[in-house]
Amino acid sequence: QVQLVESGGGLVQAGGSLRLSCAASGSTFNIYSMGWGRQAPGKQRELVATVTRGGSIDYEDSVKGRFTIDRDNAKNIVSLEMNSLKPEDTAVYYCYARDFSGRGYWGQGTQVTVSS
Repeated sequence: QVQLVESGGGLVQAGGSLRLSCAASGSTFNIYSMGWGRQAPGKQRELVATVTRGGSIDYEDSVKGRFTIDRDNAKNIVSLEMNSLKPEDTAVYYCYARDFSGRGYWGQGTQVTVSS
């Protein structure tokens, strides 16, 4: 089992920046990848950034060049630096982890609101 706790989020004006952090606990030795997903009202949850234990990173197209994911394997922390935020980035952001067996875990979520 893996537990994920997010911090950060909040309200920011368009063009601003926010940083999210997530701390993993439990069976962290078994985590293969970590990342962030988001869910806007009326939409499905989507992964926006992931990073593997080996450091391979993938971004969803709409956040490329604006969001940066960073992972500290020793501390089991994954962060998401979000710059040039847009109103369409407004969503609940969830920390995500996947273990080597393919099982996925989600945090409780943190609200990010970008005002125009």
